[in-house]
Amino acid sequence: MENGNLKLAIQKKGRLSEKSLELLKLCGLDIENYSERLIVSAKNHKLDLLFLRDDDIPEYVQDGVADIGIVGEDVVYEKQANITVSEKLGFGKCKLMIAAPSNGMPESLEDLNGKTIATSYPNILKLFLNANNLQAKIIQISGSVEIAPSLGVADLICDIVSTGNTLRMNKLNKSFNVFDSEAVMISNNDLKKNEEKYAILQDLIARMRSVLSAKKSKYLMMNIPKNSLEEITRIIPSLKSPTVLHLADEASLAVHAVIPADRFWSIVNDLKAAGATGILLLPIENMIF
Repeated sequence: MENGNLKLAIQKKGRLSEKSLELLKLCGLDIENYSERLIVSAKNHKLDLLFLRDDDIPEYVQDGVADIGIVGEDVVYEKQANITVSEKLGFGKCKLMIAAPSNGMPESLEDLNGKTIATSYPNILKLFLNANNLQAKIIQISGSVEIAPSLGVADLICDIVSTGNTLRMNKLNKSFNVFDSEAVMISNNDLKKNEEKYAILQDLIARMRSVLSAKKSKYLMMNIPKNSLEEITRIIPSLKSPTVLHLADEASLAVHAVIPADRFWSIVNDLKAAGATGILLLPIENMIF
């Protein structure tokens, strides 16, 4: 029933389900009792969640059954749905790769000519082959693609790879990267025509950007000798100018800064050498620009 709420489709079960719900909760949405239900309303927001198979999400969004969805880019491009990618979400990263048995490894892209490749992603693979002027036979398989070479069904496979464990278990080796994927927010192309729902979407995207920015950053705190301030400031890869506070000890200062999370361990020894003590690195829940 239409209630004016924005309808968001997410994967009911699978690699994106837990991360999608975690992101929504970090955005301040109160979502409970969803484990056995197909549709749930957020208690504190004009948002309904639809729990669907990931392969169905692009079509549901295209047809307007759901206004928006969270799904992997690989599914979006494979299904070739007529939707808008509104936001990349930074999780669920994986690669669609061609893999082969050790005794049949292609050395160059040209070695794919004349080969038979089994995949669950025929559309993306076809685009890749066409873009590289390659001629290979594509066999579409809905599941267990990795066993195709051992059964003699195909020379190679093209499948999603995250850790690579499945390939190793089936004695396959990665060869060529076909497509990089991550979770994305998709929306119905006509959503802008509904001003109320589009406003809800913009609010949701703003919240998501805040959470995703915070995940990439940490809050750095430390005490430093006053005469080391210029050197410390040069070392810190701060997003903005650090905050400097005076302490009871007139020879010391406290310095606070937001830094890229992946830079901390590359600068901590330089900070200590410059006299920094009591160094604290804290997580940030939200960061709004």
